[in-house]
Amino acid sequence: MRTFKFTFWQDGEFFVGFLNEYPDYQTQGMHKEELAENLKDLLNDLESGHVPYIHKVEELMVA
Repeated sequence: MRTFKFTFWQDGEFFVGFLNEYPDYQTQGMHKEELAENLKDLLNDLESGHVPYIHKVEELMVA
């Protein structure tokens, strides 16, 4: 099992959010639980290799 951090906010009736590793790809849901399920589906799509030119955020350690 893996864990992913996500950022979300409420915009009117919807909860909108994105996976922190993939901030360019947003999804939404009527409830926070639906948003979480949609984020899981989004992650599957992004990791499937079928989405071209994926932008990803990583950390760089500099001494």
